[in-house]
Amino acid sequence: MNYDQLFALQKSLDLHIETMHGLRKEELFDKKVLALLVEVGELANETRCFKFWSLKKSSPREVILEEYADGIHFILSLGITKSYEHIGPDMDEAENRDCDMTSQFLTVYKSINTFKEDPSEQVYKEMFTQYAKLGHLLGFSFADIETFYMDKNKVNYERQQQGY
Repeated sequence: MNYDQLFALQKSLDLHIETMHGLRKEELFDKKVLALLVEVGELANETRCFKFWSLKKSSPREVILEEYADGIHFILSLGITKSYEHIGPDMDEAENRDCDMTSQFLTVYKSINTFKEDPSEQVYKEMFTQYAKLGHLLGFSFADIETFYMDKNKVNYERQQQGY
C-alpha cells in the first residue's frame, strides 16, 4: 500500500472538512477516536462475527470492505493529527492470522483505547497494525483496502459538497 498517497489524500480531505465546517482551530482528537470506535462497531455489525444467536449471514464483501475503509480514514486522520504521517502498520504482523475474528475486533478496540491514553508513535503503529491484521482476517488484500479507501475518499468529498 502506498501510505504516503493515502496520508496525502486524507490530509486533503481533513483540511477540506475542517475548513468547510469552521473547525481549523478545534481540537478533534477525542472526536476522531470516538468516530473510529463507532466505525469499528459498524464493521463488526456487518460481519456479524459475534452474533452467535443469529443465523443471518454477514453483509456482502463490498459492504464490509467499505466499512473497513471508513476505519482507515480515521486511523490516517489520527496519524495526521499527531504528525505520524510516515507510520504505517507492521506488514509482517498484519499478515499474521493467528486469531479469530471476534478476538481481533476486541484487540482493535483495546489498541484504539490505548492510543487515546498514550498517543505515542509506537502505540499508533500498534493500533494501525491491529486494524490491518483485522483486514487480513476479513480476507482483504492491501490492494483491496487501498482501492476501497480511494473510492470512499471520493464519496466523502461528494458528501461534503452535498451538505452531508
